[in-house]
Amino acid sequence: MVPTKIVVQQIKKVEVDSFSLAEKYYSILSAINSLKLTNREIQLIAYTAIKGNISYKHLREEFCKKHSTTSPTINNIISKLKKMGILIKDKTKVKVNPGIVINFDNNLTLNIKLEHG
Repeated sequence: MVPTKIVVQQIKKVEVDSFSLAEKYYSILSAINSLKLTNREIQLIAYTAIKGNISYKHLREEFCKKHSTTSPTINNIISKLKKMGILIKDKTKVKVNPGIVINFDNNLTLNIKLEHG
């Protein structure tokens, strides 16, 4: 049996707030899973995860103002992300799939294991 060589690499990145941490997290998920999400899509996912949903008018307006975008753009992104299963409809609210939501008020340590297959 050939001994397996494991490379361990630690990267420490300090983010300024929960939104930045969430954007970094969803960027990593996108890259690892070859989702090819755009920056705006990642921003919307992060925002929705932190706010809890993107269904209310004031949340959409706040996102549009913060990211200099429009409501029709948001609707197009939501539609695409729902088809991908990243956003889900929970009764009357559009939320991030619970399987990929974490508490971004806490520090986050990711353990990514990439294996030859």
